[in-house]
Amino acid sequence: MLTYYKGNPVPGLRVIRTAPTPWRSKYEVGSSRHKYVFDLLLGAKLLAVLSRERFDMIHAHLHDGALIASIVAKFFHTPVCFDYQGSLTDEMVQHGFVRHGWAKQLSQGLERVIDNLPAAIFTSTLNAANTLRSELGNHKLIQHLPDGVNPDNFRRDILDPQERIAWRARYAIGPDESVVAFLGLLARHQGVANIIDAAAILKSQGRPMRWLVMGYPNLATWQQYAAERGVSHEVVFTGRVAYEHAPHMLALGDLAVAPKLSLTEGSGKLLNYMAMELPTVAFDTPAQREILGGVGVYVPIGDTAALAEQIWQLAQQPLRIQQLGQRARLRARQLFGWDHAAALMIQTYEQVLGIAPMPIVERRVQ
Repeated sequence: MLTYYKGNPVPGLRVIRTAPTPWRSKYEVGSSRHKYVFDLLLGAKLLAVLSRERFDMIHAHLHDGALIASIVAKFFHTPVCFDYQGSLTDEMVQHGFVRHGWAKQLSQGLERVIDNLPAAIFTSTLNAANTLRSELGNHKLIQHLPDGVNPDNFRRDILDPQERIAWRARYAIGPDESVVAFLGLLARHQGVANIIDAAAILKSQGRPMRWLVMGYPNLATWQQYAAERGVSHEVVFTGRVAYEHAPHMLALGDLAVAPKLSLTEGSGKLLNYMAMELPTVAFDTPAQREILGGVGVYVPIGDTAALAEQIWQLAQQPLRIQQLGQRARLRARQLFGWDHAAALMIQTYEQVLGIAPMPIVERRVQ
């Protein structure tokens, strides 16, 4: 794995990192002007690695990874597969990195160029696959590769009842309080403002709920916004959560919320909620409906009042919470296991390399 200079080692995996930038001790998730330099360093490191070693395939993540890999690998005749997680332009608009007008048109043009470079494209949603097929034509190998979850790690009983009480107490949450969980990027397009506004709506109606908002960046910004809305007590911000602790933290919730505003991005966090038996109230986007199917509770995208109402109504129905949670975990195990995703990935590699693959039937997500 070739990646940026910060991160934790992974047992059993060789991780090659770029040189650090002396003027920047951290980097943001999502769009950032500093990533231009990070990506230049990533390209230089890839060139150095390919000059010493040969690989059958490069699996490139996101548009910047696909662009870097496609340019550098061309000199070594190494095919590239592109892990597509959503529209580059949509992400940059959502992050406020580009505005409408010429900058957006330029981004869309670059995006079309990048999409055409790799030998194959993996998409996390069927909606994204169909969109790319309509834009790029049938000549491009596009494989719908659903996000996956390990249900052996993400499971409801990872904390016993007493441990759950103790973990909740760390955040001043009582054992009998109803808790809504969110774990992800604290970015505007993730709907963090909608979560805080929903908390304010329910508080104004005399409907007590606690909200466990887990993730980063922009922590201080959202804490200030919660204070301005008068819900500093109701909304608990934990900051960044290590992946190995994610199941324990999600076990503190009774239900989950997924107010993503982007119409093109995947929503892999839903699989963690589902495996943890957390019924989820979500904005009705194509990606979220594709993953949740009939076990989701949907509200119109951007409708914060409806989001608050559905969360409250669900919280008052413990039997429904249990039933939806059990159905969600079953769906996660049956449709989104890692083994099936790995088989689809290998099949696509073999197609790119000209090796006759064994036929694999893609599971239909309904």
